[in-house]
Amino acid sequence: MVKTVIVVDKLSDWTWDGLEVEVVTADQYLKGGQYEKVGNVHLLNLCRSFSYQKRGYYVSLVASARGHKPQPSMHCIADFNSQSTLKRLLSSEFDELIQSSLNHIYSTSFVLSVYFGKNLAKCYDRLATYIFKQFPVPFLQAKFTKTKDKWTLSSLTPIGPHQIPDFHKEFVLEQTKRYLSQKKVYGAIKRKNSIFDLAILVDPEEEHPPSNKKAMKKFEKAAEALGFSVEFIQKSDFGRVAEFDALFIRATTSVNHYTYRFSRRAYANGIEVVDDPLSILRCCNKIYLYELLTRHQLPTPETRLCDLSMLKETAASITYPVVLKEPDGSFSQGVFKAENPQEFELIAKKMLDKSELILIQQFMPSEYDWRIGVLDGQPLFACKYFMAKDHWQIYKKKGSGKVEEGDADPLQIKEVPKKALQLAIKASNLIGKGLYGVDMKEVGGNFYIIEVNDNPNIDAGCEDAVLGDELYLSVMRVFYNRIQEKRRFFTYV
Repeated sequence: MVKTVIVVDKLSDWTWDGLEVEVVTADQYLKGGQYEKVGNVHLLNLCRSFSYQKRGYYVSLVASARGHKPQPSMHCIADFNSQSTLKRLLSSEFDELIQSSLNHIYSTSFVLSVYFGKNLAKCYDRLATYIFKQFPVPFLQAKFTKTKDKWTLSSLTPIGPHQIPDFHKEFVLEQTKRYLSQKKVYGAIKRKNSIFDLAILVDPEEEHPPSNKKAMKKFEKAAEALGFSVEFIQKSDFGRVAEFDALFIRATTSVNHYTYRFSRRAYANGIEVVDDPLSILRCCNKIYLYELLTRHQLPTPETRLCDLSMLKETAASITYPVVLKEPDGSFSQGVFKAENPQEFELIAKKMLDKSELILIQQFMPSEYDWRIGVLDGQPLFACKYFMAKDHWQIYKKKGSGKVEEGDADPLQIKEVPKKALQLAIKASNLIGKGLYGVDMKEVGGNFYIIEVNDNPNIDAGCEDAVLGDELYLSVMRVFYNRIQEKRRFFTYV
């Protein structure tokens, strides 16, 4: 069972009763040998200062080294010790929330107290919750100023329990009880034998996620079988990344997107993450992929880059039909086919409004595409994805907005032509050691790489048809083994 320990500078700072927690001073925690070998500790660091080399700083630092779960984490403390960094982490979404939450206030300054994501006035709940999820510090004070009818965050500061006004104290006790009763804190709800904490990032609103709900349940079950405690997190949980030992991204990735920010934060914090930020950068841009594959002499369809100045010349010199691709398109979006020069120019001009460069690629008609799933440099699954009915792509978007898919034929790895397998592994190794889907065309017995995808689809009933539950276990074993390997040499904070 997880033990909750509250650390304060002075015992007199904590004046609440009725909580099943242990309250100790910073000196007792730092010097007390009884904590050095105790595992499964959730530590609420309520020291008066988290400044560099102050006691509060060392409490979270030492807690991390002992394998405890400090709140705030060292990563969060580093953000607070750099207010400019802190403000850069706040998004346009936060700005909109500030304006909508404070637009009824007539003064030019406002102070918001945040206690585990809540404020006494319910009208500020959304704002308080957002702040806490971005920066999970138990007690916070946010100061806002208004200039020319626009509110901005002027400072965000942790506060100690000694600073809480008397008329707030009953509310603070209620919120502390509420927070400590949640799944992520109390071990009575957390799996008894869990060794590591795994976060799986999902987007419940996504129309075509990388894994269906049944597959997500199988990932969860596989992770738990290996000793992980699993929590599904969302975009709003950005500030909680440092709470976990591993992050598995199962929302469609993009560079200019929150998934990339999650990946970067996890990577910077020493947390095992799939997809890692470099894989997202490399896979999410088709121009990069084309240049990389060409440099390493891996076969691709004939490809060229095009900008606005080359439009007429390109239109006159290429063979039709031809495929036009946006550099950062995914899920068959941003991919078009032109049958003649007029159609080419019309499509290309629209695409070049969005990106200064686009790809022009030889059209290779085929009955199906190959997809080889590669994990940690080894083949994981193989599928033939057939074209949608009366269409040249796997996915066909109808006028109603619905997407029609072609059939899929999952295969055993031993059924895959050796040439295709070798090519897929070579291509994925150029990207990294993550989880990839290598798409290829087969024409006349030869194979051509179309693209390498990070975050490939793994759906129950399709990609897992051959391996079954072993596929999900294989993915989770990679997380488990990498964490174990890291912990032989390092402790991350």
